[in-house]
Amino acid sequence: MDDVFETIVDLRRRGEKAVLATVVGTRGSAPRKEGAKMVVRSDGRIVGTIGGGALEHRVCQEALKMMGGNESQLAHFELTNEDASREGQVCGGVVDVFIEPLLASPTLFVFGGGHISLPLARIAKLVDFRIVVIDDRPEFANAERFPEAAETISGDLAAAMERLAVNGSSYIVIVTRGHQHDAQALEWAAQTDAAYVGMIGSRKKIRTIFDYLLTRGVTQAQLDRVHSPIGLPIGGETPEEIAVSIVAELIQVRHQGQGGKPKITGGC
Repeated sequence: MDDVFETIVDLRRRGEKAVLATVVGTRGSAPRKEGAKMVVRSDGRIVGTIGGGALEHRVCQEALKMMGGNESQLAHFELTNEDASREGQVCGGVVDVFIEPLLASPTLFVFGGGHISLPLARIAKLVDFRIVVIDDRPEFANAERFPEAAETISGDLAAAMERLAVNGSSYIVIVTRGHQHDAQALEWAAQTDAAYVGMIGSRKKIRTIFDYLLTRGVTQAQLDRVHSPIGLPIGGETPEEIAVSIVAELIQVRHQGQGGKPKITGGC
């Protein structure tokens, strides 16, 4: 059972999709008692067991159908006498299994440790984002400056990006100190599987960087995913207000999906 719980913690930390199956009721002959647990990973591998055999196979099939969703189900499985005989039981029975997706805490990668990133990290942490701050300057990316962050990474941005594990539960916000660093981060971010990519900037800056990245091989479709100017248009001006607008947009994407071409509002 320890392996199951350790796997859950590890999967959530890495933002990987999985499903947990728990035996919650049995009638008649059943391979495992109530409380038996099994984790089904997105590639079909399992950790733990709820009894093996036909029951485990059928639960795995149901789990894979639910992978990536957010709805749980209570499933009833009837074991035939033939199933029971193969598994060393005297006769068949009924097993109730609660099957639930394991929802990972989304990771927010913040490129830039400046004045907007400080309130951004604090607010995003409050709404259950795991925070990682990346900046090429050690004095702007450290645990003392960002106590809310699970990790701070300083140094060369290209080397930092190679270390980052980005998937469909990842969110990327680009608020670095200059156009060059923004372009470098966006070139990488736009080509990832992140659920959200956003970059701060005016329309002129955005168009300049987008045009440059097109010459670098980034596709228009990849750039169309980018939320820029960043955040919901609430009219914020201070770093704290801008941070609120960014986190509001992160929440919107988390609950509703990206859904079409991002809007471009404001700027000059």
